[in-house]
Amino acid sequence: MSTPSGRAAGRPVERPVGRGRRPGAPDTRAEILASARELFAARGFGSTSVRAVAADAGVDPSLVHHYFGTKDDLFLAALEIPVDPRELLAPVIEHGEDGAGERLLRTFLGVWDDPVHQLPLIGLFRGLLEPTGERLLREGFLPVVLIPVGERLGIDRPELRMPLVASQVLGLILLRYMVKVEPIASMGVDQIVATYAPVLQRYLFDPLPGEEPAEEPG
Repeated sequence: MSTPSGRAAGRPVERPVGRGRRPGAPDTRAEILASARELFAARGFGSTSVRAVAADAGVDPSLVHHYFGTKDDLFLAALEIPVDPRELLAPVIEHGEDGAGERLLRTFLGVWDDPVHQLPLIGLFRGLLEPTGERLLREGFLPVVLIPVGERLGIDRPELRMPLVASQVLGLILLRYMVKVEPIASMGVDQIVATYAPVLQRYLFDPLPGEEPAEEPG
């Protein structure tokens, strides 16, 4: 349905504008987030600079830093994740290799099983599966959140191992929370952890197919 023009509604007609501040925007912070979402989705994380986001929103780059801090912070804010995954995953890293797969999985399940967080997370997940959102996952969430977890855990080849971990976790999210496939949807947390955590631990630390086991020192 077409909307009445500004002239028909008794107001001056607004002229189309190009890049820059959108007409009538009352919230600078929201404008920056809107520009960030558009540019991250269109260009990918690596090819989007804070300066480009600022130019698109019609503000000075210093204002972007004022509201959001670093480019990583801006990216996560643009995703509208209800919790900061870097803070959630900090205990996974702090306790080292032993049990890391289990801690990682319990962290994700704890957030997704929380009714307060589940609905916005489902909306986010659906958006990431759309054509405009796939780059946010592939070129943003993986390098900004997951691969640094692997680096801080000290695993070798985190750029390979963390996507393998993500394949299991994202598949579990899809079947358990989105499609609700039984019996996965009704499994208790302990049963899910007992089933999946050993696989995650192997992806994190065990030799992968085609790799030689590391030699024991001495």
